[in-house]
Amino acid sequence: MEGVRHLSREERFAGLIARVGKPRLDIQRQRSPYEALVRAIAHQQLHGKAAEAILGRFSALFPGGAFPEPAAVLATSETALRGCGFSAGKIAAVRDICAKTLDGTVPTRHQSYRLTDAALIERLTTIRGVGRWTVEMLLIFTLGRPDVLPVDDFGVREGFRVLHGLEEQPKPKQLAEIGLAWAPHRSLATWYLYRAADEARKQGVASRA
Repeated sequence: MEGVRHLSREERFAGLIARVGKPRLDIQRQRSPYEALVRAIAHQQLHGKAAEAILGRFSALFPGGAFPEPAAVLATSETALRGCGFSAGKIAAVRDICAKTLDGTVPTRHQSYRLTDAALIERLTTIRGVGRWTVEMLLIFTLGRPDVLPVDDFGVREGFRVLHGLEEQPKPKQLAEIGLAWAPHRSLATWYLYRAADEARKQGVASRA
């Protein structure tokens, strides 16, 4: 795999890759940008299991089994959405995602192919509750874009700190400059830096046991 070979030119990455093995990015290729953004809002500031429980109740409001369409969500009362576990702020964000999907701001998956990473970030961060990091996660794990480095992500910066034995995490601007060497495979680098952070956390837990 070209990306693995490219990253392995750096000794510390090569060691990490040897330990972790082949990348498993688990890209959700059947998921629309609209659905990915709604799911991202549900997950904000919540444990994964709690967010999935909310999404399960949300989907159950709509018959048919498919993820609910934007118009159907907009026609649903705030009381019903609150009953799923969404906060008032998240309901406002979900409604804005739906409205922006209907007006074309949120592209379909097919339309997104014609837009650059930068163009998608610029468009989607106009939506309430959607920041740059959320769009970067969509780019990597929904659209499968190969060259995205979310430099504001704590896990990515922590992974770099651990991998290089640093006292402090790099600043986002510094990591962006360092990451230029990983192009055009920065999404792959992101995934491995998450794994480095995971390794350190597991070792920390084991050492305290």
